[in-house]
Amino acid sequence: MKLLITIDCGMTDVEQVETAEKHGIDVIITDHHIPGKKLPNAFAIINPKQKGCRYPEKMLCGAGVIFKVIQALIQGHPLDERRAMDKVSFLNISVGWEKWLLDMVGLATLSDMVPLTGENRVFSYYGMKVLQKSPRAGLMKLFSLLKINQKTVTEDDIAFMITPRINAASRMGIPHDAFTLLSTTDEIEAGTLAEHLNNKNDERKGVVGSMVREIKKRIESQETEMKHVLVFGNPEWKPSLLGLVANSFSDEHNRPVFFWGREGSNGSTIIKGSCRAGGDTDIVALMEKAKDIFVDYGGHKGAGGFSVSQENIHKLEERLNEAYSKLTEKMSKMPFDIIMVDKKLSLDDVNWDTYSSVEKFAPFGYENPKPLFLFENITITAMKLFGKEQNHLELKFSAKSGSASGGKNSDVTAIAFFSNGEKFAVPIKVGNTINLVATLEKSTFRNFPELRLRIVDIF
Repeated sequence: MKLLITIDCGMTDVEQVETAEKHGIDVIITDHHIPGKKLPNAFAIINPKQKGCRYPEKMLCGAGVIFKVIQALIQGHPLDERRAMDKVSFLNISVGWEKWLLDMVGLATLSDMVPLTGENRVFSYYGMKVLQKSPRAGLMKLFSLLKINQKTVTEDDIAFMITPRINAASRMGIPHDAFTLLSTTDEIEAGTLAEHLNNKNDERKGVVGSMVREIKKRIESQETEMKHVLVFGNPEWKPSLLGLVANSFSDEHNRPVFFWGREGSNGSTIIKGSCRAGGDTDIVALMEKAKDIFVDYGGHKGAGGFSVSQENIHKLEERLNEAYSKLTEKMSKMPFDIIMVDKKLSLDDVNWDTYSSVEKFAPFGYENPKPLFLFENITITAMKLFGKEQNHLELKFSAKSGSASGGKNSDVTAIAFFSNGEKFAVPIKVGNTINLVATLEKSTFRNFPELRLRIVDIF
């Protein structure tokens, strides 16, 4: 091997790059994570966040960065010149061919915690268009297995159905299986791998679920007020799964969370973990304020990873909360329970015309959230729990006209996953009049299009 190209990693791998160079291997780093104070001595570093980079879009995900490299390689050589370079067969492709890679770029952009604005909005929008036509055998088998209509796949399908199954491979220690799923042209292999990763995702859910339950018990047993930064760990926890757990708690508690575990044998002295921002905190800036406690750390504003020596792990919570106080002492913090709505609607506004207007702003995600609508003084006409474990809530309301089904006096459905209604500020009972904050969404469950509301809050 003479050349190593990294994708979505490498910015802090000073020693690893040095070792490669000593063995005669040139390293080209392509990454999007925030650079550390010392850069690796690589042959080249391509990262829009590095000092002096003039590329205008600074918030590309790792796949977006390598896609720009591919575009540069193709456009940097005139077609006649590329045809003459017979020894470099991949350059014998026409300009524009790379657009068929946008299914992967779009999937990665929607799956990472990067803002869906600027060029990322372009990647996610056109990535969805290509995903809906993608000929990749593995993707088609996964869509079929999950009963997703490929032609109408949405960003929610990607975030909640497709991405977890692809990520399950690396989280469960078999990353190459995901690569094979997305690259194979063999339909039998694609079908087998789709089933395999679906099973691995189910296994992953069980492990993550046990971690979540343990953390909730610890939070409930605390006698003191919840700290600004949540720090929990267990030497038995698998570090590769902690990002998923951190996502859940940072969203629920709207504050930074740091969860740690230990990889490999019990004799390991290095502890690794994942962290998520929660709210408006810059997670890398927070770690920078407590940098001496870490062996290594990195990431971007919303998410990151870290490692700590075993002798320092008991200091982590105190140091991070001290760092949080320093970071936020000059900031005016908004109360955690404030929700900013975009517009008031009536139940009669829940119709396909309204949805069509909202859909023009899609794909939705980080820093391009779905619009929040307020429905005031509406009466619950029906209520039920659904799902295998009866852990999802469905409410119905009566609209006079223009409802999701288009007829008069039709029901409007509102749902909340993983909620029985107890967390809301008012009792959820049939006949009660409530104020509802929700987003509009289209469900295609069992290939039947239904317009419904996704509950954000009730008061």
